[in-house]
Amino acid sequence: MSKVYFIKNTGSDYDKLGKDALELLKKIVSETDHSFEKEVPIKVHFGEKGNKTFIPPKCYEATINYLKEQGVSPSYIETNVLYRGARTTTELHLETAKSHGFTQIPIIIADGDIGTEYNEIEINKEYLKTCKIGKEYGKYNQFIVMSHFKGHVAAGFGGSIKQLAMGFASRAGKLEQHSGISPVVDAKNCVACGICMKKCNYGAIQVSDYAVIEASKCVGCAGCIAVCPKGVIKNTWSGSHFLEKLSEYAYGASKDKDIIYISFVHNITKECDCAGTHMKPIADNIGIVAGKDPVAMDAACLDMVQKNSGKKLFEKGRASLIHAEKIGLGSMEYEIIEI
Repeated sequence: MSKVYFIKNTGSDYDKLGKDALELLKKIVSETDHSFEKEVPIKVHFGEKGNKTFIPPKCYEATINYLKEQGVSPSYIETNVLYRGARTTTELHLETAKSHGFTQIPIIIADGDIGTEYNEIEINKEYLKTCKIGKEYGKYNQFIVMSHFKGHVAAGFGGSIKQLAMGFASRAGKLEQHSGISPVVDAKNCVACGICMKKCNYGAIQVSDYAVIEASKCVGCAGCIAVCPKGVIKNTWSGSHFLEKLSEYAYGASKDKDIIYISFVHNITKECDCAGTHMKPIADNIGIVAGKDPVAMDAACLDMVQKNSGKKLFEKGRASLIHAEKIGLGSMEYEIIEI
């Protein structure tokens, strides 16, 4: 049974939330005799442009200052998104992060300028043999994964597992989880500019009247999605076993890594922070949880939200927990230790 540490906090004082998160971090450090390495990236979500309910940088400041006091060099780390938006390329992503106030420490976008740089991690699970993880993640052994627990249209909810699976995956890894197939071209609106063909390193794209992607040559890097000036190359979002692949990618992302997980069960919205719109919370603020087991963390958060709201919110996502436990990522059985 995994331990999940919890501090109740229903307020909206972000400075207090940050201090509570640090208290939980210190508790885990003490309980596990944890020793930090010289460089420890903090995995966060910067929020899409227009989003107002992402966890703000104020909530991370206490942790950042604590790490510096321990002689640790912290940084924020993320990967570029699969869809077209304000975080599709590293240049846009950094602009968005800084506009949202994430300026305290350096930012690492782990999968390169257009999301095509990755390492393949062998996992040999039921649906996937390897995972395409952002290349820069390979440089570090330790991470602090700080998540915002809320809803997600495809995953049911977003928490520790999704922060690993989507947040560590390169654009190709995200594509593999969502569909496992090549991107598609909207031929009607393609202007045959040829930029995608020039940028493709695998000779998978030919252009005549419009661009055509040859599936047998396409490796699914999804770089063409990022460089298309008209946005006519897209993912179909139509793959099968998404929840299971999500769990398997989380397994690959955390394989041989030493990770502490902290989740803010606050600003609980129906959709995730990738939605570039203002959303109203659909459940009350609950608090902050922390632990070393991402499955137990998400199970605890899901149960808390459902108990607190009296509704079966985000129940779709429980399937990912079941598969995650099956493949050895963690345990759905947990003990809540309130601080």
